[in-house]
Amino acid sequence: MRKLTILGATGSIGSSTLSVAKQNADKFDVVALGAGSNVEKMLELCCEWQPKYVAMASADAANTLVIKLKEHSLNIEVFSGEEGLCHIAQLDNVDTVMAAIVGAAGLLPTMSAVKAGKRILLANKEALVMSGQLFIDAVEKYGAELLPVDSEHNAIFQCLPEHIQTNLGRCDLDKNGISAILLTGSGGPFRYTDVSELDAVTPEMAIAHPNWSMGPKISVDSATMMNKGLEYIEARWLFNANKDQLKVVIHPQSVIHSMVQYKDGSVLAQMGLPDMRTPIACTMSYPQRINAGVEPLDFTKVGEFSFISPDFSRYPCLKLAIDACYLGQHATTGLNAANEQSVAAFLNGEIKFTDIARINELVLNKVCANFQNLELDSLESLIDLDRMARHYADEAIKKV
Repeated sequence: MRKLTILGATGSIGSSTLSVAKQNADKFDVVALGAGSNVEKMLELCCEWQPKYVAMASADAANTLVIKLKEHSLNIEVFSGEEGLCHIAQLDNVDTVMAAIVGAAGLLPTMSAVKAGKRILLANKEALVMSGQLFIDAVEKYGAELLPVDSEHNAIFQCLPEHIQTNLGRCDLDKNGISAILLTGSGGPFRYTDVSELDAVTPEMAIAHPNWSMGPKISVDSATMMNKGLEYIEARWLFNANKDQLKVVIHPQSVIHSMVQYKDGSVLAQMGLPDMRTPIACTMSYPQRINAGVEPLDFTKVGEFSFISPDFSRYPCLKLAIDACYLGQHATTGLNAANEQSVAAFLNGEIKFTDIARINELVLNKVCANFQNLELDSLESLIDLDRMARHYADEAIKKV
């Protein structure tokens, strides 16, 4: 039986992880749950799952939760802050950590799990976007096991030979007969909208994803295709891919989750309904297969598949991320920080939808001008850069 810590337990990935655990109760024991500030949802989860430990990023939320747990006669130890999340990520009685805290906030808890040698179910793409080689080196150094949860990366993972699956970050695609990795993306809710109309997009419109049920931040990222850009950077590190080996294809139906193209002309694709329980179950049970609670794909009802090349005038954030991927670690760390600030400002009604890309580009250029030669050899230096990039973004948002 695998012993689980779920970081980001109150979010959509956390909910799907718990759904898979419930479907396979004889195989998984939920030891610890971590979240941000949603006390009511965490209380609900504690009542149902009764974990031994809980951590809340917000100290106020942790204090409130302690009171509510006592009212429900639940004896659960509660930790708080980043330190508390890092603590439950490296518990001795846990072997598997679902890393699903959204954004840069997930970096340190995920790295704590890596340093404790856990099986990491990586749903937090920002960990690799922000720390790249440092993260891959730490996985090898501490004997951790890395399994990708994002539907695209998990699809690629499933289409690769086993010896690459167990050597992520260090594999040689060319020597294994692989010519290209094809990252698919839905194109979001505005793939057919006239570019001139994107200025008028509201937060409500942007978070209404046509295929997937996701949180607001990742839904906006999908609408701008920054999400695909971050996945592109993550894929570069996970699969040790070069620029010629990574391609993005828009696939509106979201049935083919990604593909691997081989030198002999073969293309292997992983398909399924757009339900995150499938890739989550794959990583939770690897190398076995378990019931994820997802209906099988009925090809007679799928209809036609279509594929479109991404239009960078519609998706400038995607182009920024691809460019940043080959400029260096300073560029991807800075771009990610800028995007988190600009998306938050958009969701708060402070800037327009099209301003997200403008602010991201301003910050990327400034980071590249000022930090190109910075030695980024520690988490501390990366976090300092992240903080500075957020400051640049906040200044740009004020001017807008």
